[in-house]
Amino acid sequence: MSEIITADVAIIGAGPVGLFAVFECGMLKLSSVLIDALTEVGGQCAALYPEKPIYDIPAHPAIEAAALIENLERQIEPFAALRLLGRVVTEISGAAGDFVVATDQGDTVRAKTIVIAAGAGAFGPNRPPLENLPRFEATGSVQYYVRRREAFRGKRVVIAGGGDSAVDWAIALKDIAASLAVVHRRPKFRAAPEMAAQLAQAAERGEVELVIPYQLHALHGDSGALRTVEVADLDGKTRHLDADILLPFFGLATDLGPVATWGLDLVQHHVLVTPSTCETNTRGIFAIGDVANYPGKLKLILQGFAEAAMAAHAIHPIVYPGEALHFEYSTAKGVPVSGVPAA
Repeated sequence: MSEIITADVAIIGAGPVGLFAVFECGMLKLSSVLIDALTEVGGQCAALYPEKPIYDIPAHPAIEAAALIENLERQIEPFAALRLLGRVVTEISGAAGDFVVATDQGDTVRAKTIVIAAGAGAFGPNRPPLENLPRFEATGSVQYYVRRREAFRGKRVVIAGGGDSAVDWAIALKDIAASLAVVHRRPKFRAAPEMAAQLAQAAERGEVELVIPYQLHALHGDSGALRTVEVADLDGKTRHLDADILLPFFGLATDLGPVATWGLDLVQHHVLVTPSTCETNTRGIFAIGDVANYPGKLKLILQGFAEAAMAAHAIHPIVYPGEALHFEYSTAKGVPVSGVPAA
């Protein structure tokens, strides 16, 4: 029988918001254990786009996703939270003050509270409905994530999509690729206004070609090596774009997996929470980050960080019933000396 792991808080999901929850809990003397299905911390930031620049982290005009995760790891180091990586939580039982969390690797965690910071669950790309797509995926001619920008140096790149990922990567790759075209079915992009404005300016300077209004129609090449991307407008008129690599950014298909079976109130694959505490309909279980939903919710990392702080403060009276929380600002309180493992 495996050893039972104990902690004040079991944090399910080790992306940026889950990592910051370790810090917020630690500052309130709450011990944490991190559980994640991936074999490394960082969530999508580490697994999908480590080199993607993020622009809305306070005090960082721009920071690459991998650097953000590295900084968060340094920030939580003093709290020495145990990490159970490469594990899927399969079952939750018990009640506030005494939950039991089981994983597919046979781990048993007894925690007084649970924080779900699982993003939108398991994720994978929404693939375009194109003939022979797997053949081009197998050779790397069609890719859904950018892990190393240098891999695109000197390549003819076509990006399809109109959201933040399409716009952000167009701007990030325009000075590396030999040519770059962005295919979108309408003139307006669903991206941050400033980034959309930068893309428009790059197009005006001839650094990016905006192929609008078009959508993907077919891929052409030999033995999986892409030669051209065929696009079609709303009237069926087609044209061919020279390309070595196609990057379709049509969002991620997500699956809450076991989370959906835990009796939590759900809406469109998200967990409903009380805005002021991030607590779910089950006492002692909280949800933060992209998985959480409430009126006015914004899917921003910085909002997830704020939710981590709210959840930690709501957790304190569950872990320490009857004990007043004398909150101090970190500027006065400081942080603990590193190396003291969590219980």
